[in-house]
Amino acid sequence: MKKVVKIIGITIGAVVLALTAAALYFNFKGMPYYEVNAPDITVEPTPERIARGEYIVNQTCAICHLGKDGKFSGTLMEDDPAFGAWYAANITQHPEAGIGKYTDGELMYLLRTGIKRTGQFAAPFMPRFNHLSDEDVKSIIAYLHSDASRVQPVDVRQPAQQPTLLAKVVCNLGMKPLPYPDVTVTAPPKTDEVAYGKYLVTQAMMCYMCHSASFETNDELTPENSEGYLAGGTMVRNPQDRSVITPSANLTMHPELGLGQWTEEQFANAVRFGQTADGQGLTSAMPKFTLMTDEDISAIWAYLQTVPAVEKNVLADAGQ
Repeated sequence: MKKVVKIIGITIGAVVLALTAAALYFNFKGMPYYEVNAPDITVEPTPERIARGEYIVNQTCAICHLGKDGKFSGTLMEDDPAFGAWYAANITQHPEAGIGKYTDGELMYLLRTGIKRTGQFAAPFMPRFNHLSDEDVKSIIAYLHSDASRVQPVDVRQPAQQPTLLAKVVCNLGMKPLPYPDVTVTAPPKTDEVAYGKYLVTQAMMCYMCHSASFETNDELTPENSEGYLAGGTMVRNPQDRSVITPSANLTMHPELGLGQWTEEQFANAVRFGQTADGQGLTSAMPKFTLMTDEDISAIWAYLQTVPAVEKNVLADAGQ
């Protein structure tokens, strides 16, 4: 009996020692680093690309990266006891505080994979535009390197990310960079309204990231495989007012719990002005896409009609 107890004690001690060693390893290692294989490209900054990039950046990247100074100087994005404090980076052209040293290829690689020019893995809250068309990614880069006022260099240095031990373990073991596409990526033609609407929802505007079950179960390679795809429920915090946190809406066409009884005009008012179907205000955690064109709203609306209705009461599930 004593021998059995001794063996159990040694086994438990070995397990504890191994876990302690692993914890120390990941704690000191921090965020993982990867090899950088940025493409050797130069993006021609045509007026059309700059305008398209401005359209995308000011409706997506701005949600997290727009600072209180009105520039893309970054802000506190997440402060969670379990996962740590995470800051959206300064993406102005400042050479030290921002992205001024990034080449076009390094920016393309970061946007596609989530790997910075230093090789460090970006914050897990940073979306990776793996299936965004080559032309749209080039347009983002053209805008970030343009003379637009919001991207002009400002010396605002965001604090270093402060991941917890759990976050370090997850980022090293559970989260990996996305593969850099080895083929040309194109967008569907705008004349195919449903296909183009899907492209906006899953890529250009990334609506699915907030409007599915949770950030943790989103599938960036195949967004439609995300748990609770477009049925809402993700707890979303407003980066500009961190006191506001609310579950995202069910965007499927369920007649009571989703958008099944909405009109396209009501949907447009929600997207642009933050209004519910009856004209009340939506939570401020929902960004207002005031710049979105009628064409894009119609395409998104057309695609949402094709998504299977899901019976999910996001407020009840969140206990609200």
